[in-house]
Amino acid sequence: MRVLIVEDDDLLRDGLMVGLRLHGFSPDAVAGCIDASAALQDGVFQAVVLDVMLPDGSGLDFLTRIRAAGQDIPVLLLTARDRVHERIRGLDAGADDYLPKPFALEELAARLRAILRRREGRATSVLRWNGLELDPARMRGLKGGREVGFSRHEFTLLQALIERPGAILSKASLEDRLYGWQEDIESNTIEVHIHKLRVKLGAEFIETVRGVGYRLAEEVI
Repeated sequence: MRVLIVEDDDLLRDGLMVGLRLHGFSPDAVAGCIDASAALQDGVFQAVVLDVMLPDGSGLDFLTRIRAAGQDIPVLLLTARDRVHERIRGLDAGADDYLPKPFALEELAARLRAILRRREGRATSVLRWNGLELDPARMRGLKGGREVGFSRHEFTLLQALIERPGAILSKASLEDRLYGWQEDIESNTIEVHIHKLRVKLGAEFIETVRGVGYRLAEEVI
């Protein structure tokens, strides 16, 4: 999941970047509302982790503005304010979830996965396709009862495809899903990951649609 972190505390922002990456996310971070507005224009993010207290404005006001503009991206609020009426205000402003500081990184990651699961209408976090079970919480795959190991980028790419079975995802969209602003992308990176996934899952598991992108092979019932 590509996540935008909006947090002005340098130490916490860097910690969130490192921690979420270890949990399989692809995070980018900004320190205020103005930069967050610019970042969301690209449409590459699937969720926002938003601090309420920011140097250039209120996170709640920012949330209200993006909702009024029609942006329905899931937003999880972070704040040191944990009174009930403050949580209610944040949720009524359009937040999808609310996490008071201090918090455990594992809980933040779990809440982000839950947000994505609800958005896609899934009752369980485990994704299934053609005999493969993909568990984002553990970053683990099972195929035919056998555990299959994936790198972080392989797992994220496969998750992107399974979340939209039948859809053709372009190389550019997969690069946006996998890589943050500060990560270098080689020209054949996606092709390399696809090749490795085919070695692990079978040559026919992922189809190449020439000139368009990639999709999962039709599910065998």
